[in-house]
Amino acid sequence: MSSSNLKKKVFIETLGCQMNVADTERMLGLLDEIDYTQTEDREQADLAILNTCSIREHAVDKMRSYMGRWDKTRKPGSLVALAGCVPQQEGTKLASDMRTADIIIGTHNLHRLPDLVLEAERRRELNQINGIEEAFANKGVYASRPQVAEIWEELPEDIPETPIFRKTKYYAWVNVIYGCNYRCTYCIVPKTRGVQRSRPISEIVSEVQNLADEGYKEIILLGQNVDGYGLDIDTKLATLLREVHKIDGIERIKFLTSHPCDMTYELIETVAELPKVSKYFHIPIQAGNDQILKRMARRYTVARYMELINYIRKLMPDASITGDVIVGFPGETHEQFMDTVKVIQDVAYDACNTAIYSKRPFTPAAEWEDNISLAEKQERIRFLNAICTEVAEKQALRYLDKIEKVLVEGKSVRNPNRLTGRIFNNKTVNIECDPALHDKYIGAFADVRITRTNPWALRGEFV
Repeated sequence: MSSSNLKKKVFIETLGCQMNVADTERMLGLLDEIDYTQTEDREQADLAILNTCSIREHAVDKMRSYMGRWDKTRKPGSLVALAGCVPQQEGTKLASDMRTADIIIGTHNLHRLPDLVLEAERRRELNQINGIEEAFANKGVYASRPQVAEIWEELPEDIPETPIFRKTKYYAWVNVIYGCNYRCTYCIVPKTRGVQRSRPISEIVSEVQNLADEGYKEIILLGQNVDGYGLDIDTKLATLLREVHKIDGIERIKFLTSHPCDMTYELIETVAELPKVSKYFHIPIQAGNDQILKRMARRYTVARYMELINYIRKLMPDASITGDVIVGFPGETHEQFMDTVKVIQDVAYDACNTAIYSKRPFTPAAEWEDNISLAEKQERIRFLNAICTEVAEKQALRYLDKIEKVLVEGKSVRNPNRLTGRIFNNKTVNIECDPALHDKYIGAFADVRITRTNPWALRGEFV
């Protein structure tokens, strides 16, 4: 992005998953075309965007809290926009519910963002011409806001290619498939992201080639169900990995998030075979009991899940495996919960994301009796987190005293005297380093000896 003083400033707060992070990069690229440049100071922004997540129950409350705070501290004359999964979930009725928002846009028509911003700017100018006070000078009276709301129910047949402003210089997210065809009974994703739609291999390869030409070293192929890639266009993820693997300059390839139903032995064999593909799998199980999995409509059994895990371990003994688990799903008994605990121990996850079941609108489970008390759910998740930590701590020990190749991404957030990066298997490493040498290492691959381990990250020193 140009840093020209003629450009207006945009601030984007991103909530939620990697798909939202990728959407934010697309928004920045689109807005660059109408002369907006990124700022980290929201109160100085001409346009502030909240890119929302709706995966948890209190998503709308969280959105209202943000918007209320933003409205009180917004720059005079600025625009505020709501984007992402909450608007897609709630629909255009948000226009009347959230009068503090000037622009409301969903996930399916993100490419329309510049047009909506320009329309909001035009309406604001008309208000000025007609002598209508700016909203900041007329607190509580929202009728004069230049409100523009547009939410498409479906993804367009041909998903438009959009410019992308990459927030990192060394690794890049690359969307390969949008949406999800599964209808898990707890999940809002099909509502907010639509049905699965794969991008053509040629389009993806072209994007990755451009990234390689720009000096990017690592790419992450991204999808709500990345293993479903190509099922709608007569190809598959294993084929895409082989094509991307051929591109010179790209040294590391990852993909996420996987679904056990679409993961195949061929995909696992392809990962084992291709040296540039990270031996890292994020495969949510969600529950370790077959009856609960059936109520969740997950379409696999614990035995099938463990078959996949065991095959990964057979071909790649040091592979890193992470997962997701939901605690307190309606009807879950204590015995069924303990089945989940056992699966976590059997899989030996490097890390596991845990969450208390969250009731979401437009999902079947939202209509079911939630017969587990909050106190019981909290007790279960505390116990589960302790088990996850114990398992992850044991898994991390296998890296102690080993030398790992690390892509150094930048300074550690918690300690700017350290650098941080990730090993080939995706584990984070914090590296002791003289600040005078930081520029030498940032953005490069380097050999690092692992000197300490903990459940969440490794500590190391340059060799």
